[in-house]
Amino acid sequence: MLTLPADPVTTLDPAVHGEGPTWDADRQELLWVDITRGQVRRATASAEGALAEVGVHRGGDAVGVVVPAADGGWLLGADGGFTHLSPTGGATVLVELAAEGPAANTRMNDGAVDPAGRFLAGTMAFDESPGAGSLYRVDLDGSVHTVLRDLTVSNGIEWTADGRTVFLADSGAATVTAYPYDVATGEFGEGRVVIDLSDDDAGAPDGLTVDDEDHLWVAVWGGGQVRRYTPAGEQVAVVTVPAANTSSCAFAGPARDLLVISTSTQGLTDADRAAQPDAGRLFTARPGVTGRAAGVYRGPTDVLREVR
Repeated sequence: MLTLPADPVTTLDPAVHGEGPTWDADRQELLWVDITRGQVRRATASAEGALAEVGVHRGGDAVGVVVPAADGGWLLGADGGFTHLSPTGGATVLVELAAEGPAANTRMNDGAVDPAGRFLAGTMAFDESPGAGSLYRVDLDGSVHTVLRDLTVSNGIEWTADGRTVFLADSGAATVTAYPYDVATGEFGEGRVVIDLSDDDAGAPDGLTVDDEDHLWVAVWGGGQVRRYTPAGEQVAVVTVPAANTSSCAFAGPARDLLVISTSTQGLTDADRAAQPDAGRLFTARPGVTGRAAGVYRGPTDVLREVR
């Protein structure tokens, strides 16, 4: 099995709770968020892998995910719903999701854009209560639909190249599930677990991406690593990271051959921080494969409406 190390990006300030790197191919920029600070961060990436920050924007009190929008700016999963961030950095709340019962005390977490341009993003309870999370879909007409319920920490999501399978991580259950996917409608079929880390002491699956060979790269929260799996769930490679809370990953750069890994300081003790001085930074590695740019949300950015 291939093992390779990741190196810290010391040219950028560390985040408190870094998450969700993704490559905006149109702007040739890396996007990621600092959930705790409610920030969207942007950087350029050279062919040699050098990252240089070009913007930091506030998107809310807690920003879980950012994706580029065709109408301009970016769409965010922020606080309890969806927010548009304009090209000049102005944040406009588009819809607050009407969560009830155990799902009432939730915030937006990870997400991604499907092959048709819809935005899918999930939620989690602030206290990570089991079953309080859901997955939502923003359609091209601006309607917002609940796709899945009874998740705990809805996390990384990505599609195979043909769009017929979608992978979704639930960090609470410590699983990655593959669902048949209908690109025409955005509907999920019956899921099957392809990665189960519930008995793995290394940690839980967090954010993920899919490379150009349809293999999954899964950040293992608490494990200080990103693992590469075949579509059937066989581990074939690992990238080691000297920061325990590896939160997500994406391929970036002009050739999309630079694996960028986000990390977090959340829950670390003073002793942990001393032992992990680069926690919260981005890390990079070149694993010898390429990946995909971020999907672009192609729906409206002026108004959304929840369909219940």
